[in-house]
Amino acid sequence: MHSFSKRASTPRPPVTPGFQAVQRFWDSGTRRWTARVLPGEYYVTASDEAIATVLGSCISACIGDPAVGVGGMNHFMLPGDAQGRLADHWLDPAAGVATRYGSHAMERLINELVKLGARRERFEIKLFGAGRILSSLTDVGSRNTAFVHEYLAAEGLKVAAEDLGGIYPRRIVYSPETGKVRVRKLQSMEGTEIAEREKRYLSDIARSGAGGHVELFE
Repeated sequence: MHSFSKRASTPRPPVTPGFQAVQRFWDSGTRRWTARVLPGEYYVTASDEAIATVLGSCISACIGDPAVGVGGMNHFMLPGDAQGRLADHWLDPAAGVATRYGSHAMERLINELVKLGARRERFEIKLFGAGRILSSLTDVGSRNTAFVHEYLAAEGLKVAAEDLGGIYPRRIVYSPETGKVRVRKLQSMEGTEIAEREKRYLSDIARSGAGGHVELFE
């Protein structure tokens, strides 16, 4: 009853233009409005709300500017070629769509934050995910980790905190206004919904590099 009354008295924060399609819900656990980011999506906000996702092999970068209370999160995985293979290095031309996709995921998030008044020199960057939950496949998580570290280094951006790797999925809840991230490590879920969703996601984005119809962040 208390949670319902709290929700009723807490208006839904205004959504950042362009992000109306992202689902937002009242989280009774944190007692705040929360945007749910799915694989291939990202979200930015200047309001007092949270951003949440569940990660397996994928990575989420939580980036904020504490000086202005602006922050956002993405959720991405590097694709492979048509056979599902990943290049040995994301900067290798053989990486093809992997370079485009990973760079796009980071650049779009950063650019949208700058539009909201964030400044790159004040960025607080936290990284999560990259668990090896797809044991039957290449260690996608380690490739995602290598990519995001190398990308940020190339951009001259430092990582403030990270929780990457391992064999478990994670649920993360990011509060851009405070910069805090709550991480809950889930039980190994090979063959369950998270693993199956990421298998489909990896297949879809690999297929898009060969002329498929998957659009980035539509």
